[in-house]
Amino acid sequence: MDLHGEFEASRFFNQARMDRRAADALVGLAAGMIADGTINQAEAEFLKNWLENNLAHLHDPVINLLYSRLSCMLQDGILDADESADLLSMLHGFAGLSPTKPKASDNAFTAPNDLPLCSPAPELLWDGRLFVFTGTMAYGPRKACQQLVEERGGRIGGSVNKKTHYLIVGSIGNDQWRHSSYGLKIMKAVELREAGCPLRIVGEDHWQQSLFG
Repeated sequence: MDLHGEFEASRFFNQARMDRRAADALVGLAAGMIADGTINQAEAEFLKNWLENNLAHLHDPVINLLYSRLSCMLQDGILDADESADLLSMLHGFAGLSPTKPKASDNAFTAPNDLPLCSPAPELLWDGRLFVFTGTMAYGPRKACQQLVEERGGRIGGSVNKKTHYLIVGSIGNDQWRHSSYGLKIMKAVELREAGCPLRIVGEDHWQQSLFG
């Protein structure tokens, strides 16, 4: 960590990128810990120390809640059976895995949770409008989805910017979208929308309904 801000202005130092990588690593760490269906004392202490060394400085309500609950559990130096079960449940939710199917390979894809989609969903116009896709589309490969837009006169963009009209979010994703790669496009779109850009964030379901009725 850049404790004294010595590298903050350096082009070789990017704290935001490091934070995102650490957050992604935490999701993988949680998935690994719950793989055997139990959390022991050593694992809980390791997780607490890891959070303190990597992510405790983030203003992320999900991570902060996990850290706060974990610190409370270990305050007396003992992780009892009830606390272990509670922590296991929290990590299942954090990793986006079902408690009844603890392995990632056992889980069907789930729709992204708490997405900042426009509500009510807007009417989609096609001719000349710039569309950006993110996430995994249930309809099929992204190229096929883009082709459907282009056939209707729409244009395709690779990244979110002020010229973007619609960000289409695939319906296959992880509950912790903020820590996934496609979460970066969503956050950028939210920033632009809040700044007054006429950008709309739309879920795949509404996109398909607009296409096929």
